[in-house]
Amino acid sequence: MKRTEIEAQKRKALPYYEKAGIVLTEEEKKNIEIADFGLGRVDRVGLQLVVYVNTERVCAKEMVLLPHQVCPEHRHVPTNGTEGKEETFRCRYGKVYLYTDGEGNRDGIGVPLPETAVTVFHETVLRPGEQFTITPGTLHWFAAGEDGAVISEFSTHSTDETDFFTDPDIVRIPQIED
Repeated sequence: MKRTEIEAQKRKALPYYEKAGIVLTEEEKKNIEIADFGLGRVDRVGLQLVVYVNTERVCAKEMVLLPHQVCPEHRHVPTNGTEGKEETFRCRYGKVYLYTDGEGNRDGIGVPLPETAVTVFHETVLRPGEQFTITPGTLHWFAAGEDGAVISEFSTHSTDETDFFTDPDIVRIPQIED
């Protein structure tokens, strides 16, 4: 991603944090991470996030999904002797469509089929104030509804760089170009 694209995505994300009533410091605004997953379609497959803390034991983040934007299917795998990340998503704004293993199929999902490989279709819809915990190793993907979404994530230590993605073309750590 080019730096100009990253700055544009940050500007798109800021109003969503405001709609959710989340106050960010100027430093946090400056450090919003943009994950384009190496696909070059960040408005459709991507994520904007602020990491508050990521210690050896806990992690807390605020994530913005633009309207119908998708975080691609992945699982948190064992890393450095841990069993993988356990995470709880709490919806702060909009609707979050979360997909995991279980009953469901691609014809019954509440969002457009993503432009990336997905294999699980058990749908859980989160509205503001609702939350869901994803256990380590659970295959999952999520998307925002038509108004976008803001999600607070509370988890064990985050090692997103070791996540396993279903789509082999995905690169989790952004490659930034000038």
